[in-house]
Amino acid sequence: MKPFLPLVLLLSMLLCGQAHAAQIPDAPAVEARSYVVMDFASGEVLASREPDLRVEPASITKVMLAYVVYDEVAKGRLKWDDTALISEKAWRQGKDSSESRMFLDLGSKVKLEDLIRGIVIQSGNDASVAMAEHVAGSEEAFAELMNQYAKRLGMKNTHFTNAPGMPHADHYTTAYDIALLGRALIRDFPDDYKRYSERDFTYNGIKQGNRNILLDMDPGADGIKTGHTSSAGYCLLSSIQRDERRLITAIMGTKSMKYRAQASLELMNWGFRFFDTVTLFGPQSPLASVRVWKGTEAQLAIGAQPLSLLLPRGATERLKFETKVNEPVLAPVALNQTIGTVSISLDGKPLRQLPLLALKDIPAGSLVQRLSDQVRMWLAN
Repeated sequence: MKPFLPLVLLLSMLLCGQAHAAQIPDAPAVEARSYVVMDFASGEVLASREPDLRVEPASITKVMLAYVVYDEVAKGRLKWDDTALISEKAWRQGKDSSESRMFLDLGSKVKLEDLIRGIVIQSGNDASVAMAEHVAGSEEAFAELMNQYAKRLGMKNTHFTNAPGMPHADHYTTAYDIALLGRALIRDFPDDYKRYSERDFTYNGIKQGNRNILLDMDPGADGIKTGHTSSAGYCLLSSIQRDERRLITAIMGTKSMKYRAQASLELMNWGFRFFDTVTLFGPQSPLASVRVWKGTEAQLAIGAQPLSLLLPRGATERLKFETKVNEPVLAPVALNQTIGTVSISLDGKPLRQLPLLALKDIPAGSLVQRLSDQVRMWLAN
């Protein structure tokens, strides 16, 4: 069997002009330590620079904080109308510096719904520590919880030591891991994700705007999170949806607030312009039908689980599918039972191989039907 190429490698080959690929320019040159442009549906990377370079996440750390909280709420361990007691440690965050704050009062009790908005929209360090203490008892314990979640999400080059994203030698991530996190956030908590597009939030009589100016630069932008320290530079985890497509960009270590948004938009525009996301298969899209023996029906529709593929523009019509059925197919057949494989290729190059599935149940036939089909099978052979 021919080897199946990683999709990113195949895209690279096609972009170099092989296999009649359309002419696609290189991704825009941006001044950043690292970046990743990721297709939301497939998780494939369109373009990157130093995707696995260790960098500081700064306040993008708060996306992981929010992910943990959303999961705790979803599992019923927290409620949005629960209240957190504001400790002195939380209250002091940013009090003597220019760090972002929600302006919480010492000793006050604040609803988790307000705290999460103070984290997501205002990027409040005080709100982040208060939430961490409420969920895990201490900020240190919460950091360990974030590390467990990071491992579960496949963030292999990430480690957290604090909730707000303050600089620390053991507090680090990569552009690729941050893009993974952004994709997981939107995929797993679509309703909670809507907070990231809110333009401002008022607490304690103080109105603060969302620091993500990309929200005002593109109508499809709906998140996600900014980050900045003097050592990390200006960072942005962003997402834009146009029609049914969504792209995610993690750009780390740029020179200014304005530039991180502009560079992210340039990369997104390039991705939307020159790539397509194609959804294949599914229960309503059979590939073919096959003969079934000894069942209540003689024909079985076959297909595969839904698959999203990232392709260079114009490549969709050049996809080829080859099915291989493990014959004979004998009833009873169960829905989603594997009965073979389907191979996908693009311009003659192997791309993916998936299980070929039964798209319906076919029970065993009557004794007469089974005996009749047995005779037919003998004659056919």
